[in-house]
Amino acid sequence: MEPIYVLSDAERDQLTAVLHSVAKSPYEDYEDFSRAVGDVVARGEVPAFFTDVCARIKSDRASGASDAHVLRNCPLDEEIPLLDLDDPVADKHAKKKTFIGEAFLELFAQLVETPLLSYATRFNGDFFTDVVAINRYSGMQTGFSDSELVYHNDRTAHPVRADFISLLGMHCPEGDFVYTGFVDGRDLLAHLSDEDQIQLREAQFITPFDVFSRDNNQDLTVSDVHPILENHHSFRYLDTCTTTAPGAPEAAKDALLALKNAMVRADKTRHRILTGDLFTFANQDGLHSRDKMEINDPARARQRWLLKTYAFRNEAAAEQHADRWLDGVRGRVGD
Repeated sequence: MEPIYVLSDAERDQLTAVLHSVAKSPYEDYEDFSRAVGDVVARGEVPAFFTDVCARIKSDRASGASDAHVLRNCPLDEEIPLLDLDDPVADKHAKKKTFIGEAFLELFAQLVETPLLSYATRFNGDFFTDVVAINRYSGMQTGFSDSELVYHNDRTAHPVRADFISLLGMHCPEGDFVYTGFVDGRDLLAHLSDEDQIQLREAQFITPFDVFSRDNNQDLTVSDVHPILENHHSFRYLDTCTTTAPGAPEAAKDALLALKNAMVRADKTRHRILTGDLFTFANQDGLHSRDKMEINDPARARQRWLLKTYAFRNEAAAEQHADRWLDGVRGRVGD
């Protein structure tokens, strides 16, 4: 996938210098951190090139032109540690003393007006999480493993799911080729009959919770019965896992098979995230995957680290989940 914008080294350094003024930790007090980034915007310190590219992404999303974008050569911390994969979250908190990557992701979210959210029972409720290969999940179907991932939305089984996901390449080994796939929900709709769409909009499907979610909350087993297709082209689906609920009619099973066929036929985008790339895409209005196209050094590939944020579509979408916010922390939802 071609980047929508490639920052020159001078532009990257200019934006990095601005982000250095954010002297707060997002892991100690996210609200203070977010306000500090907002102050940078309010003071007019954000370079015009970056406000312009964010405005273009916002416009593309609103018009339906595109729900997936790449920026290249983005600001990163000067020192990026390799994480201990037994407990990468604790290791990051111990080793990472600057927060340029986090400030960049927060700035991007504010400029495209997509409020961030976090999950109270995941990663200490952090708003900036790490896509890394945690040792105990090796080979499992979770984003925190070293495995490939089927097409899915993040948090499929959960009642609150992000509208957008942003991934910032912190450490992406050059000799290994891992791609993030994306299929737009509108392209899936084009391969589904009206009758199949009607069935997919009915609450007659279930999705098991992923292993990482179950480890964080043992009460989680299987989702409530849910539709697969919502809004105009939002899909709530985890391939090979989402299935019909007990008692669902044959028409629901036929529609599920039709969706699987549509996934094969629909146009897809794939992007190999490089160090310094920002890949941002719709979580609900599309499906994404992880494809290991060529791994030449498995141990090296397991050190791949993406810094990740979840975001609501807009302020109105965030307000819909206000009753799920805990302890007055904006955007933090229960598991």
